[in-house]
Amino acid sequence: MMKIINKLTIIIFLLFQVSAFAQNNTDSTSNKSTITFKKRVLENAEIDLLTSFYTQDGNNSAVTGGIGTEKLDDYASNINIAIPLNDDDILTIDATVSAYSSASSSNLNPFSGASSGDDDDDDEDDDDDDGGNYVTGPVTGTPWVESSGASKSDVWVSGNIGYSHSSDNRNNIYSANINVANEYDYISFGAGVGFVKLFNQKNTELSLKANAYLDSWRPEYPTEIKTYIQEDGNLNADFFNGVDILDSNGNPIDKNGTYVWQPSKDYLIKEKGRNTYSFSLGFSQILSKKMQISIFSDITYQTGWLANPMQRVYFADKDDFYIGNASSIPNYTNPSNKDVFQLADDIERLPNNRLKIPIGIRWNYYINEFLIVKTYYRYYFDDWGVSSNTFNIELPIKIGDKFTIYPNYRFYNQTAADYFASFEQHLSTSNFYTSDFDLSKFSSNKFGIGIKYTDIFTKGHLWKFRLKNITLNYNYYERNTGLKAHNLSLGTKIIFD
Repeated sequence: MMKIINKLTIIIFLLFQVSAFAQNNTDSTSNKSTITFKKRVLENAEIDLLTSFYTQDGNNSAVTGGIGTEKLDDYASNINIAIPLNDDDILTIDATVSAYSSASSSNLNPFSGASSGDDDDDDEDDDDDDGGNYVTGPVTGTPWVESSGASKSDVWVSGNIGYSHSSDNRNNIYSANINVANEYDYISFGAGVGFVKLFNQKNTELSLKANAYLDSWRPEYPTEIKTYIQEDGNLNADFFNGVDILDSNGNPIDKNGTYVWQPSKDYLIKEKGRNTYSFSLGFSQILSKKMQISIFSDITYQTGWLANPMQRVYFADKDDFYIGNASSIPNYTNPSNKDVFQLADDIERLPNNRLKIPIGIRWNYYINEFLIVKTYYRYYFDDWGVSSNTFNIELPIKIGDKFTIYPNYRFYNQTAADYFASFEQHLSTSNFYTSDFDLSKFSSNKFGIGIKYTDIFTKGHLWKFRLKNITLNYNYYERNTGLKAHNLSLGTKIIFD
């Protein structure tokens, strides 16, 4: 009996080995090689660290109606950790912290010399400069200088957890992820799933991915509009108490009269949800030893309150009213204006749904061991009237075994959204309007240079950490609207034994 069991054991073992060999041989017939073992998808845990500094300036702030300072500084740090759970599965953890200061956002409350009074709404007290106590002195403001309001700076945080599973033959990859992001005026929850199929000797790749983001506003509004609506139009209450409102000639108006300033609408946002659903499709093909091409498309649908409640709009068919120094009114749209601010006619209002469709292509060509050409083109259109073209080229140049320099250039242009008009060009009879120059007609150029150091054999050690590479990048960006920006980033990849 024991001999029979031993023989059966040997037979089963041999059958198992033959089956494994046959399976591996079948999977590899396309590349005419025999796989005798399964290589791990990721051998060791890898850690990517990235830190960056971004700064910009321009004269088309959306918070102040399409004119005013766009100065912004942002410091961001990101960490991405990829952890092999076994031969087939990888867990990724990604976290980003971004601390920024924004001159335009600070002008939610641009007025100095006075502050909002006590406010029982927990969502609406971020513009108070001093906890609700009135400040003596002249009340002034300007779209050209940042104010000292609480909204001038904030921290954006984001976290993502992802999981991927590769099949034994490494031709199928399944993935899923969940994420959360938070800022002072919104919170976002998201989830996604993906699938990648490799075939044709792994020379062909098909990828599918779907994501959903469920966001919720914690809305912030321009001080004058928020106060007017909360006080039922009383121009002697809260922020307006003791503050003169001037007409276009610089004369104080009678706040209790019939000729007074008032917003175009008597309500703020009606819903606080903003949801985004996207589906992505990609196809990649290796055409030869030197050439690769990929085609991709995304369909994104958004619904909910898609306008930004922070952003002011001014109408051409409404009288103008101001707070501040009357002598500066004639120079209001000039950066020399330092002490008068025009009261808004409304906040930005846009349709509650938007469909976005980009279609793109990548083409990479290996010239020689020292130079590769990487190109990218994308055409985009949506149902708000925006269409755009993006062209990007990067030329990685290898210098020795360890260093690579990669100059790059990107050109972009777009048409204006149907609902865009600049400062005081909208009509109050319109249903939708924005003066956000991100939705205007413009073109832009971005010039970049980067350098990468690669430790080929990861010889650099610090305890259990091995250095894989270090990258340093600089980019300069400019729009024909006058916006200019600089971005500097430093990244490193580390392997954990």
